[in-house]
Amino acid sequence: MSGCLDSGGSSGSDDARTGQIHFLGVRGLDYQTASQSGTTDAQGRFRFYPGETLSLKVGDLPIAEGIPARDYVTFLEFVPNLRSALQTPGVDDEGLSSHQVRERALFDDNTLMNLSRFLLALHWTENVDDDEGIDIRERVIGQLNAILADPDLPNTLDFSVGVSEFTAEESPANRILAEICFYPENDPLCGQPPSPEEIDNAPVRPVDGELDPDIDYKEDLEALRERILQSVRNLSEFDNEQARNYLSRELASITRALSRQYYLSPEDATHSAGDTGIKTVAVKKIDGSPQLAQLQAQSKRPTDVYINAESWQEAEVEYVVNGSTGGESELLVNFRPEGTYRWVRKQIRVLID
Repeated sequence: MSGCLDSGGSSGSDDARTGQIHFLGVRGLDYQTASQSGTTDAQGRFRFYPGETLSLKVGDLPIAEGIPARDYVTFLEFVPNLRSALQTPGVDDEGLSSHQVRERALFDDNTLMNLSRFLLALHWTENVDDDEGIDIRERVIGQLNAILADPDLPNTLDFSVGVSEFTAEESPANRILAEICFYPENDPLCGQPPSPEEIDNAPVRPVDGELDPDIDYKEDLEALRERILQSVRNLSEFDNEQARNYLSRELASITRALSRQYYLSPEDATHSAGDTGIKTVAVKKIDGSPQLAQLQAQSKRPTDVYINAESWQEAEVEYVVNGSTGGESELLVNFRPEGTYRWVRKQIRVLID
């Protein structure tokens, strides 16, 4: 699975590409495309050919299907109606198209919140730190599959129900989580908690005298029961705010990674006041041609420098100096590369000498 994920290049001699789930990854998802299958690694990577769609499961539990396979796939794209909504950008304070405005507007979707919270809850440790992705380990997946096969326990989840229903104390999702132990197999916390009857029938720890190591005293059983019950995960520990923070972090990282692939040429410019000829700033891509689908440009001070023309086909913006000596303007070049709904914003400062 070698290859440059940021560049979207081929990864392997068979020309299959490498994509990944989120920026820091989601490990442990089984994936299937028309030609490829496997399990995402620690970076959340999967293999695909352009034009294929992606189906995802955690063990035997379906998560999403029909996702267009590409370099980065996020939880928003797991949900069909959100996938469609992402194709229409929002508009930011500058009046320019912004995928980030649209992404944030979709965060309150029930299915997105339920999916995000459940997958966060399957992470091996209780919290996903800022510098790590979601790690769903084989031990957790094995237990999940055993639960799904148990006729007395839920065998599927409906992520589309309301958040309050999905996260209710006795909801199917919480019943599944309650059966999964996230500690090593032989850890005491993976056992059944002592029952109230066992605790009542146990002897009280003697105040004086030597303790018998072969006896489970009432106080010890009470403490063990409390520790086991406290170790059981519940979706209330993974609330909507935590899910939004996680999604915001991952989406912002993907946008930065995309933006780093592009630059403007020139990166800044100085022109004399009398030079009123048409100037050009071009969008360039590191190790490739830009291949844009859309392009917008805006001058922050059009009285000094105004936009003359934009061309997404040529990946260029034409501008003209119109001000006097000492004037200046920042030009915002906003563009969407082919194959993504995301927009990239670059700036160039133009000085009038």
